[in-house]
Amino acid sequence: MNAIRPKVERLWLDPVSYGILRQQVLRRDNWRCQSCGAMSNLEVHHQEFRSHAGDDSELNLITLCAACHAQTHRGSNFNPCPRHEKPAGAV
Repeated sequence: MNAIRPKVERLWLDPVSYGILRQQVLRRDNWRCQSCGAMSNLEVHHQEFRSHAGDDSELNLITLCAACHAQTHRGSNFNPCPRHEKPAGAV
């Protein structure tokens, strides 16, 4: 029989604190999409979705451009998006 696990408290920040964390993540990732290397239309993505118990923590966030972010949510994780060529030396 499976034991019922207690509900884990998630860290969800207020909008001001989340904005500060978002800026930290963008700086950490050198203002580049971590999938294709683009430097415009950047968004911060929860690697473990909030709806799947992901929290608002630096370890759970990554910088993606809008196109790669959309592609990630369609299920094609971290393939370069078709709108950007991967710059030399991009991660």
